[in-house]
Amino acid sequence: MPRLSEVIAALDNLWPAERAESWDAVGTVVGDPDQEVTRVLFAVDPVQEIADEAVMLGADLLVTHHPLYLRGTTTVAASTFKGRVVHTLIKNDIALHVAHTNADTADPGVSDALAGALDLNVVRPLVPDPADPEGRRGLGRVCELTHPLTVRELAARAAERLPATAQGVRVAGDPEATVRTVAVSGGSGDSLFDHVRAAGVDAFLTADLRHHPASEFSAARAHSPLALLDAAHWATEWPWCELGAAQLDEISDRNGWDLRVHVSKTVTDPWTAQVASAPTSSAMGAPN
Repeated sequence: MPRLSEVIAALDNLWPAERAESWDAVGTVVGDPDQEVTRVLFAVDPVQEIADEAVMLGADLLVTHHPLYLRGTTTVAASTFKGRVVHTLIKNDIALHVAHTNADTADPGVSDALAGALDLNVVRPLVPDPADPEGRRGLGRVCELTHPLTVRELAARAAERLPATAQGVRVAGDPEATVRTVAVSGGSGDSLFDHVRAAGVDAFLTADLRHHPASEFSAARAHSPLALLDAAHWATEWPWCELGAAQLDEISDRNGWDLRVHVSKTVTDPWTAQVASAPTSSAMGAPN
């Protein structure tokens, strides 16, 4: 069985820490470099439910996309939410490793996994990494559909193919407009609107779209009839867990490690329910 240090070296080769954003907190959070690793669990969030799942699974290593401590801390006391996660992991000899923005821009990365889940053909990065001479790494992806779909059909595909969440998929734009090209970005994507406009795509699928940027973007649709599709943050990043697990499986086979690699299907999206608004006329408060 490989030691943790060997598995981490393989993960660092997939997602080098130096490619993470300067504000990010990636890499190994807890773990003994000399401990043996036989079972690995991939998940989006390093929350208590996932730590408990790793214990039940008998995992030696938990790999998550989101950091546990992004802004630093002065305590890991078990009386705190994150401290309890740390205590659970250490008590059960489970290491924690994080690949966040370094996995976002990887080739393949988070947005490749999202595109693959929707059967989209990746053409190029939405925001290329200037340090990549081959032009394959970068944030987001510009994709093509094998066959055109309407916005409504693309949203339905996303709702069907991505893990189910209370939010589902929200749409801004003409539901019957034709989509041939799509920009995708796993996780929060409304900072990428300028790049999406420049890409000239028919639709943009991402998560966490805020009111004002989406409203301003929609107001410009008369000049660029682009549709917005807003899915749950967790759902757009979960496909990366399957991609990362498959990559580690391949490394394990190549090295003769015989690792058992699992993907958590626990839904850690924070929103648990949705109540649809009652049908109204187009003008709020207007008589029916």
